Amino acid sequence: MLEYFTHRFDAKNFRLIMTILVKDEADIIEANIRTHAKLGVDAFVVMDNDSTDGTRELLAKLQEEFEIIIVDEKGAYEQAKWMMQLATLAKKQLGADWVISNDADEFWLPQNKKNLKENLAFKGSVLTVQRHNMLLQEGVPNWWESKYFVENPIFYTKKQQSTQEKLSITLGKIGPKTIVNPHGLISIRGGNHKALHIANMRDYLKSGYDKIERFDAIEVFHYPIRSYEQFEKNIRNRKALLESGKKVSMGPHYRRWVKIYNDGKLEDEFNNNVVFTQNEIDVLKKYSIVSENPNIKETLVYKI
Repeated sequence: MLEYFTHRFDAKNFRLIMTILVKDEADIIEANIRTHAKLGVDAFVVMDNDSTDGTRELLAKLQEEFEIIIVDEKGAYEQAKWMMQLATLAKKQLGADWVISNDADEFWLPQNKKNLKENLAFKGSVLTVQRHNMLLQEGVPNWWESKYFVENPIFYTKKQQSTQEKLSITLGKIGPKTIVNPHGLISIRGGNHKALHIANMRDYLKSGYDKIERFDAIEVFHYPIRSYEQFEKNIRNRKALLESGKKVSMGPHYRRWVKIYNDGKLEDEFNNNVVFTQNEIDVLKKYSIVSENPNIKETLVYKI
């Protein structure tokens, strides 16, 4: 762990590596890799968790164009364990100086005129960045054409997420994400919302994770629901995970959606509580819950 203090960081010649966990993400994984490569990511480590929709084949095709290590994993989903495994692999095999632990539906976008790598040209340990949900808008045919994001989320209690019928989890509060220096990294928590590092151990022991200052130069834009087909496939995968007999860490809203799926009402839930009409968006904008960022679409590389 003391390697952090001895590891030499060269701001003019360092490696930014992105790790990604994927399962049935054929609709978005290519855009994810192409966008982040354009924004300065040097290489990728992608773990495929037994995809059946062509994701694995698409990764093999992208591997011909980009520097990508593919790890095949057929076991039950263990996000924190796998993220740590991939960060270690990025350090040892790809010479990572910084690691962005990503999901296929998240895009890490600079909030200035620099690219990702230019924003990270310094030695650090753990950077915490803000994350926003993107809205799925009625009448907009493609997820990448969305331009509305949740800036000031609604706070739903866990009980509300589990039981309340008229609720849009897209508007709810979501945790930030971290960028980590793999040299001295001790652990990545959950879905990469927090990380423990030898260099921030003193701050953690003093005040815990929640006092860590945000790194404002980069923000994450999250596309959790992109179409009904993708939504249903996601819930079917969650259902299988819950029924696997293993201890599963899963948000109450996903458990609620699995119940709705079992009741045969998932499409109604999608139409009533997931997709937003323009009138609904206008109301949310009025109260500063939702904001518009037309530049997001222009940043994404969503087509070959």
